[in-house]
Amino acid sequence: MLDVPPWLYLIAFLIVLGPLVFVHEYGHYIVGRWCGVKADTFSIGFGRRIFGWTDRRGTEWKVGWLPLGGYVQFAGDRDAVSQPDAEWQSLPEAERAHSFPAQHVWKRALIVLAGPLTNFLFAIAIFAAFAMVYGVATTPPVIGAIEAGSAADKAQLEVGDRIARINGRAIEDFMDIPMAVAFDLGRPVEIGIERGGEQRTLTLRPRIVTETDRFGNKAERAIIGIRPVAPVYTTVGPVEALTAGTAQTWGLVRMTGKILGQFVTGQRSVKDMGGPLRIAKQSGEMATLGVASLIFFIAFVSINLGFINLLPLPMLDGGHLLFHAYEAVRRRPAPLQAQEWAFRFGFAVVVTLMLVVTFNDLGSFGLWDRIARLIG
Repeated sequence: MLDVPPWLYLIAFLIVLGPLVFVHEYGHYIVGRWCGVKADTFSIGFGRRIFGWTDRRGTEWKVGWLPLGGYVQFAGDRDAVSQPDAEWQSLPEAERAHSFPAQHVWKRALIVLAGPLTNFLFAIAIFAAFAMVYGVATTPPVIGAIEAGSAADKAQLEVGDRIARINGRAIEDFMDIPMAVAFDLGRPVEIGIERGGEQRTLTLRPRIVTETDRFGNKAERAIIGIRPVAPVYTTVGPVEALTAGTAQTWGLVRMTGKILGQFVTGQRSVKDMGGPLRIAKQSGEMATLGVASLIFFIAFVSINLGFINLLPLPMLDGGHLLFHAYEAVRRRPAPLQAQEWAFRFGFAVVVTLMLVVTFNDLGSFGLWDRIARLIG
């Protein structure tokens, strides 16, 4: 098991989260500028300012001491989560025209959407760059080996079978197979195969295994017990690389959505949820594996950051989009009292989630086991 120096966790965490927060907030900022909205503050981190400056447009750029996120506060915003200032309508006309609440609803929605969208575009750019440098690995969905006693063995799959579908989803690459199976946690799987020019459909139940990586982290996933044939690497140009990067990003978005759905339905325990401390831990671990692994991890976290911000909670971008959708349909904003209560509810949910994931994160560092040993 590899040991990671404690200082590396913090440095790697800042390397991972800092650029991603900047990318996310810059998406809001630059689209706001394009829409003619003045930004009062652009902050990386929360709390007391460590350092910063004010540019010629009057925007204060600063770094806060708590590196757990960031925000852009536009003119007319009351606070960092873009609740409208009750006094914005009393601003001078020239200033009011450049405030966020004064914009048409489609502009406000576009500014809000720009943050998560920029995170997805950032991940696509990283994956596309990997494709340009290393080529695109294509592994046909053909069985190269079968583990004895596995679900595939019991279902009488054979070496050379081509897996064409899993639960109705077309399979183009071997890596689509674990993506389709691993996170369903052992539910029966219907597999369509091609063998000797014939098509067959089989049903098997994957086996759940607990795996421990070189850092001691444990994770559950479902497997059917097959191995691939050798991959083929193909050199690609910019267009093909962007296509591959987009496909890879979309696959991870789908996986994230599936896992979140399992948390909501109770199929997956909340103990599996992780927060900033776990990201810091995994950042340090990825850093020990090399620059390429760390950059790939940055892309993965960027996708998760974009996805989570689109959840329909009033504290998040998705909650703002929900209110903008209401306004677009009803031709008027939601009542202020309803918005206030919604933000309070969203704040309570976010704080609760932060407490849960922090509890889990401390457990992943072994804190609760150490306390239990001390008590015992």
